[in-house]
Parts: sequence; structure tokens; C-alpha cells
Amino acid sequence: QEQLVESGGGLVQAGGSLRLSCISSGRIFAIDSMGWYRQAPGKQRELVAQLTSGGKTNYADSVTGRFTVSRDSAKNTLFLQMNSLKPEDTATYYCYNQPFGRSSNWGQGTQVTVSS
Repeated sequence: QEQLVESGGGLVQAGGSLRLSCISSGRIFAIDSMGWYRQAPGKQRELVAQLTSGGKTNYADSVTGRFTVSRDSAKNTLFLQMNSLKPEDTATYYCYNQPFGRSSNWGQGTQVTVSS
């Protein structure tokens, strides 16, 4: 079974930057898509950024131009570079991947708090 572990969250002032990492270990299958979701208190989990097997990247409108998703395949690591952070970006961030024909894998989440 594949395990995902996020890191890089923390407290930052508005306008600052953070870089989240998600390391994958265990048995790894071919991936259809991977990316990041976030969930703020009292809100539904939302897709933030996604990489597809077809090479496409998708971003939530609210983060377009500020966040960048990337991967280092050799290190089985997914990244989320977050710039120009806003208080509304405060949430728990989860990485995920979706193997072809299998259940999705999720990390435990990392907290991002942006102070105004």
C-alpha cells in the first residue's frame, strides 16, 4: 500500500510564501492524477492544484497565478509552492494521488495558517 506524508505547513504572514512537500512511499502504481486539496474549518474540501497523467495542470481560480504544483519523479515527491498567501488560504492541505483502477491515496494533512 502506498503512503503519502505531507510537510512544510506552518504560520506565515499575508504576502508570504510556503512550500509544501508530499513524499510517497510503499508500493506505487501508475498514477492517473495527483495534487492537493485543502479544507478550511466549516467548509468543504476543495481541489487546489492537480497534475494529470496527460501532462495537464489544473488550479482553483482562487490560487491561479499564486500557487504552482510540481513533482520530482525520481524522489517520488509532489510539491506545492504557495506565494502571495492570503488569510483565506488558511486550511489543512492534503496531498492525494489517484492510481489507475485503484482507490485514491491521501496524506494526513498539513496545517497552513496565514495571518493578516
